Amino acid sequence: MASRVQQHQQEVGGEALAGVNKNVKKNAAAGEGKNRRVLGDIGNLVTVRGMEGKPQPSRPITRSFCAQLLANAQAAAALENNKKQVCVNVEKVPAAGVDGVDAVGRKVAVKKPAQKKVTVKPKPEEVVVISPDSEEVVKQEKPVKKKKEGEGSKKNKPTLTSVLTARSKAACGIANKLKEQIIDIDAADVNNDLAGVEYVEDIYKFYKLAENESRPNNYMDMQPEINEKMRAILVDWLVDVHQKFQLSPETFYLTINIIDRFLSVKTVPRRELQLVGIGATLMASKYEEIWAPEVNDLVCISDRAYSHEQILVMEKAILANLEWTLTVPTHYVFLARFIKASIPEKEVENMVNFIAELGMMHYDTTMFCPSMVAASAVYVARCTLNKTPFWTDTLKKHTGFSEPQLKDCAGLLVYFHSKAAEHRLQTLYRKYSKPERGAVALLPPAKNLLPGGLSK
Repeated sequence: MASRVQQHQQEVGGEALAGVNKNVKKNAAAGEGKNRRVLGDIGNLVTVRGMEGKPQPSRPITRSFCAQLLANAQAAAALENNKKQVCVNVEKVPAAGVDGVDAVGRKVAVKKPAQKKVTVKPKPEEVVVISPDSEEVVKQEKPVKKKKEGEGSKKNKPTLTSVLTARSKAACGIANKLKEQIIDIDAADVNNDLAGVEYVEDIYKFYKLAENESRPNNYMDMQPEINEKMRAILVDWLVDVHQKFQLSPETFYLTINIIDRFLSVKTVPRRELQLVGIGATLMASKYEEIWAPEVNDLVCISDRAYSHEQILVMEKAILANLEWTLTVPTHYVFLARFIKASIPEKEVENMVNFIAELGMMHYDTTMFCPSMVAASAVYVARCTLNKTPFWTDTLKKHTGFSEPQLKDCAGLLVYFHSKAAEHRLQTLYRKYSKPERGAVALLPPAKNLLPGGLSK
């Protein structure tokens, strides 16, 4: 009997040892597999606080290397404890037989290391330390946003100054004033190939740059026998000549430009001043007109004061001194563009031409560039005819001048208009007093533009 019991205990102990060895190998294999997986998945992924209730990403969560070493050490210690418990259970057969040594051995060997591995989470502890700071930052940012909103609400409140300014604008009618719209003055000429809409802006930019190169100098001081009155008499006679030959306005403005430029570089005796005018008229007509007057016609219109040869010699002298430069931006090219920008009626166009030609007759306007004189003529014409607004954003865009910049030149032109009826040179005044010209010369001048020194 005793021998059977001893044999039974040996069989039970052998089975227990076999079960324990089997569990040890399984745990060792599992540990090696985990070690390989963890070492293969080492990264910087950590669990973030507040993500437990949300679906986790499909990528694996890796541990740090130190946490893995700690888990391996705990697993090895657990295996040694299991071996000691197995030895004790082999000596105590009844306890082992009743409780089931295999089952107990498996639970101790598998469950305890797994529980200890789950409890070791060093990385989430670091995240816990960081997350309160982030929550505090968020809590600190919210009051700042509310504070900014509060400040914005204060700024939106009208101040006493803004209320007073709004009231004064309303009293003056400024608040209801709409912003003027710039009109496209070339829209109607898009299909006109001769208008050159694609290049017109560049052309006038070039004219603005080149107009100062062809401006005459202040030449009266260098002319010993010529004065301003003689020049005015010559221009008044040339107005009559252009009417008799029915020449274009381009020819008239180019003629005056040639005369002034020639007198800037050449001293001319008084007896040849009219000859200079005749030669300039011949050259400008050849340049601008289809059918230019012949030399004999100019001899006759000058009452044979000069011969055919003298006119040709003067023509050569003028061309030599001007270096054959006749393509220049005159007043007319700017008048054509600025009148178009004014969106004028026929009356406005006649008044602009009258004011501009009146300015050409007086030497004082040579101190202003052609674009300034043209823009001032448009401004004076609108003021004379009471066309409001006197100066629009469209005119400012195309002329390049603001209303205050035109005051000096405009005041001078108004002064010439105010004295035109009393002046002894009446050719230009009679020209624009005719009904076909709108009789614009008979209209009263815009005396509100006269400067203080010229009003008397």
